Amino acid sequence: MNLRTPTQASGPVRRRVATGATAAFLGLAVAIGGGMASPAAADETASLTGIILGVGANETQRTVTWYSSADTAQKLQVAPTAELVNGEFPAGADTFDAIGGANIATSGGFNRHATITGLKEHTAYSYRVGTEGNWSTAYSFKTQDFEGDYDFLFYGDPQIGSSGDLAQDQAGWQDTVDVSLKANPDAELLVSGGDQVESANNESQWNSFLAPDQLRQYPWAATIGNHDVGGKAYEQHFSTPNTDNSALYYKDGATSTTSGGDYWYIYKDVLFIDLNSNSYDEAKGGGDAAHTAYVTDVINKHGNEAKWKVLVYHHAIYSPASHAKDSDNKKRRVDFPTTFSKLGVDMVLQGHDHSYSRSYLIKNGEKANPDEKPGAADVYPGPGGVVYVTANSASGSKYYDITTPDNSGTSGAGNGADPLNPKNYWYNSVQNQEHVRSYVKVQVRNDKLVVENLRSSTCAAPNSDAAPCNNTPADQPVGSLVDKVTVHPYNGDSQSLQVNVPNAAPGEFGWTIDGYNGLVDLGTAQERNGDHFEASGKINPILVSDSRRSLAPWSVSANVSDFKDADKTFSGSYLGWAPHLLDGGAGAIAGEPVASGYDDQGKGLSVSRGLGSAEQGHPRGSAKLGADLGLKIPDSVEKGGYRATLTITALSS
Repeated sequence: MNLRTPTQASGPVRRRVATGATAAFLGLAVAIGGGMASPAAADETASLTGIILGVGANETQRTVTWYSSADTAQKLQVAPTAELVNGEFPAGADTFDAIGGANIATSGGFNRHATITGLKEHTAYSYRVGTEGNWSTAYSFKTQDFEGDYDFLFYGDPQIGSSGDLAQDQAGWQDTVDVSLKANPDAELLVSGGDQVESANNESQWNSFLAPDQLRQYPWAATIGNHDVGGKAYEQHFSTPNTDNSALYYKDGATSTTSGGDYWYIYKDVLFIDLNSNSYDEAKGGGDAAHTAYVTDVINKHGNEAKWKVLVYHHAIYSPASHAKDSDNKKRRVDFPTTFSKLGVDMVLQGHDHSYSRSYLIKNGEKANPDEKPGAADVYPGPGGVVYVTANSASGSKYYDITTPDNSGTSGAGNGADPLNPKNYWYNSVQNQEHVRSYVKVQVRNDKLVVENLRSSTCAAPNSDAAPCNNTPADQPVGSLVDKVTVHPYNGDSQSLQVNVPNAAPGEFGWTIDGYNGLVDLGTAQERNGDHFEASGKINPILVSDSRRSLAPWSVSANVSDFKDADKTFSGSYLGWAPHLLDGGAGAIAGEPVASGYDDQGKGLSVSRGLGSAEQGHPRGSAKLGADLGLKIPDSVEKGGYRATLTITALSS
């Protein structure tokens, strides 16, 4: 009898398996009983409000915080947006358990928060909060490259409600968010300068602050201001990573009616440290010494994990308006700068004074370089030089006018005049107040930080506290530049070398028939011992290639169908093989021999058997797999020309 075995794959001869792919299986299911049960209805349907996306501990994380009207167990559900079908989340969507507690009486309801982990770069995600049968609206965000350059935006004091016109404050805040993100749609973080609202526990003001949908699409890095600190609503609305909210970092050490704490996170090449500057008085149990110890500890432990160190807190110690002469800010101006210089801090972002300023390079509480010119476009910090930036109002709810220097000195806590520009304080390179809204854009690059202050309005409404406005829309339109400076890093006495290593191509795992995929002809079976037939041959070699960086394990296996000739047939279990390597490479190991079922009453190649494989960590490369085929069939098989199909399957994790 003539026996022929075509090798066949379930698709084109060239087979590729992407990293992470697995073999496909047909799944079977059976339902037992009268039908599917519906989930039990919750005792109380929760209203879900105040949803905000927050920054996580690193670029692979986000936090989400929200309010619930009911004290029910809730979750955060996340999936790649591409996996949603008609807006429905896939069955395999990731879920994260939420935690939280009861809100204070003035807020009502309950707060919940959860952290998304394991995000992948260059991916759009959708998320929702709640529970089965009671999910919130779905919102989306996108991740970008987890290495390299990026931009973030810094917003000063929305302080919604400060003007007394809540609707107009909200409109101004919404407009700044719209303008800034339309101009910078790929910004990756929104960083707060504090004072989100006028009254810490006024939920109407919080609702207006949270109104922009962009706060559910871009991560907000919250900072607590003096108007946020009078109660617990700040903590109810924001979950922050790596947070220490012990008494030392609360206002004056008190914990009963205050919020906040110090926290840190690393986003790509920047270590951010956020301080609750409401706590400054050591005599009352908290204070600046605790903050400087915190900053020192975080930088000592994590400073080498980032190229840049940026501090954020509310109370500006170098600013141009009335708060510049506050006694508490003068105290901070003495307590903070030397530590920041010693630790190699690059930039400090501040709020509170509702006007814009950019300091000279400050080292140990003094101007680092007496010759640095006002408004310099490029600065070179040298060892210990720090740039301090104060943001103007992002909502227009309140502006403070620039105040006049005095004779209190030109270093330390003093507010004396700049010898190079007597209208400015000694420490400020640039001061600006036009009574128009603005925001700060920071470009993080390998070799520099680029800081820009940009107008987000003119004198026109919505601009609650516009008068007296000295902006000229024709010359100073929305989007125009107030100030720009490039900060170049100091590299000490050595020379720093920089190289960008791009993502390598992810590589590919695949297999193909080596050469022409002809019929595997086992020839004419020969009778042996008067009770069976034998035939032999070789499979067409299989060429495997693996160029993936993951070096993940792989395997190639095969199984044979029954042999058929019209209505005559015999089992594929009678076919066995002996795999071997024709060419080694890619960590390949030949599979075990499989006997014909005629010899051992087994299943032979009628079930999947390994042809070759490689373990995790194998080298990249290629291998050629072969196998000697051996067929033994009983002599009861009828005469004929029989064919079967050898199906090859590749698996790779």
